Amino acid sequence: MAVETPAVNMDKLMAFLGQVIGELGATVNAGLIVIGDRLGLYKAMAGAGPITSTELAEKTRTSERYIREWLNAQAAGGFVTYDPATKRYELPPEQAMALADEDNEHDAGVPTGCERFFRPGYNANLVSAWLPALDGVEEKLRVGATVADVGCGLGASSRLMADAYPRSHVTGFDYHQESIELARQKARAAGLSDRLKFEVAPAQSFPGNGYDLVTMFDCLHDMGDPVGAARHVRQALAKDGTWLIVEPIAGDTVESNLNPVGRAYYSFSTYLCTPSSLSQEVGLALGAQAGPKRIHDVVTAAGFTRFRKVAETPFNLVYEARP
Repeated sequence: MAVETPAVNMDKLMAFLGQVIGELGATVNAGLIVIGDRLGLYKAMAGAGPITSTELAEKTRTSERYIREWLNAQAAGGFVTYDPATKRYELPPEQAMALADEDNEHDAGVPTGCERFFRPGYNANLVSAWLPALDGVEEKLRVGATVADVGCGLGASSRLMADAYPRSHVTGFDYHQESIELARQKARAAGLSDRLKFEVAPAQSFPGNGYDLVTMFDCLHDMGDPVGAARHVRQALAKDGTWLIVEPIAGDTVESNLNPVGRAYYSFSTYLCTPSSLSQEVGLALGAQAGPKRIHDVVTAAGFTRFRKVAETPFNLVYEARP
C-alpha cells in the first residue's frame, strides 16, 4: 500500500529554515566571540564609544580588513551597534559588562564542510533554474558544450552539469590539490569520467580557451585577485560564451546585511573567505557579503560589457556576464 506524502506547508518550511539559519549564525559566532576575547577586541571597545574598524585595528595591533569583517558579523548578531552615517561601531555597556571583563589554518574539514553546506542549494537550483535562466546556454549544453567550472572544490557543481548534459564536457579547476583528488574520486564513483575531468589550476591561469560556459560557484569573493581571474575568464571564453557567477546573497551596504543570513555569511567570511583572499597575491578581500555593485565592478573592470542578475534564492545571487 502506497504511503501518501504529506503536503508541505511552505510558511512553516520557511519559518523553520529561518530558525536553522539563526542557529547556524549563533554556532559560527561562538568562535568569533573567542577571537574577540583573545585579541582583546571587546576590551578595546568597552567604554571607547563609537569606533571605526581602522581605529579598533590600530588599538589592538591587528589587521583592519579582518577586524572590519569581524565587526560586521558582530553587528549582524546584535553584539555591537553600527551607525551607517558614520560607519562606526559601538559596544553597548550591557554587552561590555558580559564580554569585556577578564593562529589560522584550514584543516581537511573545510573543503568537505563547504561542499556539504552549498551542495543542497546547487542540487535544487543549478539545473532546474540557474542554467535555464542564462541566454541560450541550456540549448548549447544539450547539444554539446565545453564547460570550465573554476574554483570547483570537490566538484559538486561539476558533477551536476556533467550528469544533466551528457553531450557536454566539463572540466573542474581548483588550486587545492587535495580537493581535486577527492573530486576525481567522486567523478569515478558517479560514472562520469568519460565527460568530466578535474585539474589543479588557479583561476587566473586555468588552461584552455573557446569555452561555451565558465562557471564560478561561491568562490569569486574568495580569490586574491578576482579582477585578474575575471580577465582570464574573458580571454578563455568563446566569442559568444557566458560566465555564470553564483555568489552569497548580499546587499551593497553593511546595514542591508544585518540579518540572520548576513550574520552567518559575515562569520564564515571572517573565518574563511577573507583569510583566503588575503593569503593570495593582491588580496582584494571582497568578503562573502560583497554585494552586487562590487561584483559588477569586478566583471566590468575585466572587460565584460553585459552583466545582469538572472536568479536569486534566500542564500545566493546568480549573475550572467557576457563579453
